[in-house]
Amino acid sequence: MSIVIHSQITAAVVENADAPQRDERRKALLGVRGLRKRHGDRLLFDIDVLEIATHSAYVLTGMNGAGKSTLLRVLGGLERAEIDSLRFAGEDVLRVHPYPRALRRAIVYVHQHPILFSTSVADNIGYGLVVRGFAPIAVEAIVEEAMAWAGVAHLADTDPAKLSGGEKQRVALARARVLQPRLLLLDEPTANLDGAAREQVLALIPTMVDAGSSVVIACHDRDLINLPGVQRLKLRDGHLEHR
Repeated sequence: MSIVIHSQITAAVVENADAPQRDERRKALLGVRGLRKRHGDRLLFDIDVLEIATHSAYVLTGMNGAGKSTLLRVLGGLERAEIDSLRFAGEDVLRVHPYPRALRRAIVYVHQHPILFSTSVADNIGYGLVVRGFAPIAVEAIVEEAMAWAGVAHLADTDPAKLSGGEKQRVALARARVLQPRLLLLDEPTANLDGAAREQVLALIPTMVDAGSSVVIACHDRDLINLPGVQRLKLRDGHLEHR
């Protein structure tokens, strides 16, 4: 099973990277200059340039404590940092905290330990759509498709508290997917999952890229890091290396 799924992931990423419209699709989505984050007197990281292309996948690696999760939260607009300039989809972002509404809608962050409401799987997946004003009939159709995609349709009415770690991650990915993010930030999505659950989550990630999102994944997972077509960013000693 592992070999088959890993082959599917590789094929999806490589096929996406080699599409005829590659030049158009891989334009800069996010560009950040002069990104600095301090914890008190400590400078956690000082990044000269960070660029994320459209329709692309990245893994963000580094030692524990290097600031990977913090960097994802900064990029998601969830945490303050010093930023000299930020561009998104070719437009200058003049207010970096809080992000303007359009940027908040375009970027979705998924925590390593997703917070799910004590309602049902279906309600959790559809929550963002309801907040955005989608009609109930549209929410129902989109959620049904997302649950099928994530392999959790049989859990539609289940309280998330009863889910396994892998099921929670798949629900969180489905909840992100329905919002059609242009930039998806995933913090250790396969950490602490057993073999089968890990494989199921791994198989979903490249389909997000294929659907149009750029994905940045903070991880230590060698299967993600070594995938052909996935670019590597490494935080080392407060600086970002493009590898």
